[in-house]
Amino acid sequence: MTVNAVAAVQPAPAWDARHAWLTLGTTSVAVFAASLDTSIMFMAFPDIGRTFPDVTRADLSWVINAYTIVFAALLVPSGRLADRVGRKKVFFTGLAIFVASSALCGAAPSVEALIGARVLQAVGGALLFPASLALVLNEFPQSKRAAAIGAWSAVGALAAALGPSFGGIIIDLLDWRWAFYINIPVGIFAFATGYRLLRESRADDPGDQPDLVGVPLLIVGVGGLALGIVQSEEWGWTDPRTLGSFAVAAAFLALFVLRCATHPAPTLDLTLFREHNFRLANVATFAFAISFSAMFFGLVQFLVYVWEYSILEAGFSIWPGPLTASVVAVISSRYTDRIGYRVMLPAGSILFIAGSLWLMLFAETDPDFIRVWIPSALLTGFGVGLAMPSLSSAAVRGLPPNRYAVGSAVNQTIRTIGSVFGVALAVAILGQPTPAEVLEAFDRIWLLLIVGAATAGMVSLFLRQPVSSVPGVPGAVATPSSAVAPESAGGS
Repeated sequence: MTVNAVAAVQPAPAWDARHAWLTLGTTSVAVFAASLDTSIMFMAFPDIGRTFPDVTRADLSWVINAYTIVFAALLVPSGRLADRVGRKKVFFTGLAIFVASSALCGAAPSVEALIGARVLQAVGGALLFPASLALVLNEFPQSKRAAAIGAWSAVGALAAALGPSFGGIIIDLLDWRWAFYINIPVGIFAFATGYRLLRESRADDPGDQPDLVGVPLLIVGVGGLALGIVQSEEWGWTDPRTLGSFAVAAAFLALFVLRCATHPAPTLDLTLFREHNFRLANVATFAFAISFSAMFFGLVQFLVYVWEYSILEAGFSIWPGPLTASVVAVISSRYTDRIGYRVMLPAGSILFIAGSLWLMLFAETDPDFIRVWIPSALLTGFGVGLAMPSLSSAAVRGLPPNRYAVGSAVNQTIRTIGSVFGVALAVAILGQPTPAEVLEAFDRIWLLLIVGAATAGMVSLFLRQPVSSVPGVPGAVATPSSAVAPESAGGS
């Protein structure tokens, strides 16, 4: 992830390579834990449902979406806050909140308590992510920052790739609560090693005070839309509660846009959308993020409830897709400028569609891992690896250099909001099917993946490819982790 805190980082007085790489390693421990936790949540979903059997799938979806919504709303303001009050201070504050809330998640006696703890966890994650990258970049000279961003991003990519299998092992051997408890020793280690090592830094010109009023407006607006969607099967689309949710969402989102248009340091800088590529790339990002998060949710549900895999088996079954995406993302990000967005993005979308279509055509109630699952996982993983880094790069390439970081932060926020709607739509589409209806229900989810990817691919055809490469563009090197993180995604 690339966030606003990177907008103005001052280089350390003297280049100390050892200290710089130790800083990267220390902050990466916390980033790895937070990124891993996001991808594990999809694996933990069925086990949480068994712990609280009276709770509907729609209610359980808020364990994922509550985190994702709050994280998205706080991402940009947290970066600005770190610039103003100090990156080290904000990083350790975020780490402490993340660790403490992880303990609360693990001990949650009810789904309501779990959702509340997840909201606190999102606050911690939103604080530590931008501050961690800013701390890293402050230790590296300009000539070394691309390598530092690439290494920092690879941590998120690795966590997303390992998340399903690692989560499957933890949940199978222990239970879902340990998916949260594991963050406690990791966080303590990061705090102990980093307290003296990390050096405080602030932006020379942090700008205006970040807008905190826009944050709850965005949370309520996006949350209201998600609530109406996930409850649509239970309430009905014309039920006053559903219509009321949408009405509240529309009102708060309108206020949010008005607030962003008038505040000097808005939660989302709407002036960025005047740039052609930024506008279209974010539309495509939103559509692809819907497909990506719906895919993760749908795959876990299909493996556990249709093929009746254990959580451990499901975790290792999902692993080939994120691993493929991680490898392809690192490679493809090097060639995006040369090949062009209007080739790379449609190609990624087509491969993702092919993988989704493969499931729609060939997946049956009887498991067929080799002939059905593996081809689909490789196709979708390859598609994600091509599309996600290119989308992030395309979003910032038309912006002035001093707006790369804030542009990347807004793009990450848009991706995260798309993930919310991906999970919400998947929950609503799946519903509570009978055994005779289950394949048809999952076919609707696979169709959602196809529609989202097709939308992203078609929009990307209208992007403008820069004539020449601009060295040091963060979007070209800082986005591999975004390509595979659900945080990510999912993000969460």
